[in-house]
Amino acid sequence: MLGDMLRAVAGPELRAETLMGEGVDPHLYRPTRADIARLLAADAVFAIGHRLEGRMEDVFERLRAAGRTVVTVAEALPRATLRTHPAYPDSADPHIWMDPLLWAEAMAPLAEAVLALAPTLHDGVRGRGEQYRQMLARLDAYARQLLGAVPADRRILVTAHDAFGYFGARYGLRLESLQGISTDSEASLARVEGLVTLLVTNRVPAIFAESSVPDRAVRALIEGAAARGHAVALGGTLFSDAMGRPGTYEGTYEGMLDHNITVIARALGSPEVPRRGLNGRLAPA
Repeated sequence: MLGDMLRAVAGPELRAETLMGEGVDPHLYRPTRADIARLLAADAVFAIGHRLEGRMEDVFERLRAAGRTVVTVAEALPRATLRTHPAYPDSADPHIWMDPLLWAEAMAPLAEAVLALAPTLHDGVRGRGEQYRQMLARLDAYARQLLGAVPADRRILVTAHDAFGYFGARYGLRLESLQGISTDSEASLARVEGLVTLLVTNRVPAIFAESSVPDRAVRALIEGAAARGHAVALGGTLFSDAMGRPGTYEGTYEGMLDHNITVIARALGSPEVPRRGLNGRLAPA
């Protein structure tokens, strides 16, 4: 997601490489020696921060000590705009890309760092940034339209881990998840049982897997609800901490969020959801 924004804003004059790709869980990612060599060779390194790349904190410190520029875009945002979590009192929820309007705010520290590298790109960075911001505003309007039409008794979004908090806050959905903000722990039996009770009590129609998280626990919820007489559908697989396959529409930030909005709206009962999403580019439902 960060690489998508960087390439869109910086343009072709700067080469941007992405370390973590399709299906990769950044919470669990351990850099290899080759990764560290790539990072040390870079003019600047961009990350989300707030412990998203939890196993790379030492690497970021080494890079800073070596005089490299490390930009953590979520940490550059005002803390008051971010979600807090009692399990992480020293950091905030890092999943800022789930809210396209909040994600737009992450462009400022990114663009500032790009212009520090290449001041002559000022006009291009400004123009491309405005185009990207317009795309984000269009996604936000699409989400408001579709998710605003979800019936009141179906506005519960159950996912594998707590990556959709900003999304839910923006669009008025109650969020429930098996794991917390980080995937670096297993869901407890008590949490599984509690969610099964929630599904049955609230007659939740669908829950969602995530592309970067194993779906075993999500399927256990479906089985647990079925054992209590309530059929819950697997509403689809959402992109949370990783985008789709490179070269596909879902492998862009725009396509990733279009997919998530469309899949969630359809599974929760929003009427008249476009079959192939906002831009007619999603795989047919």
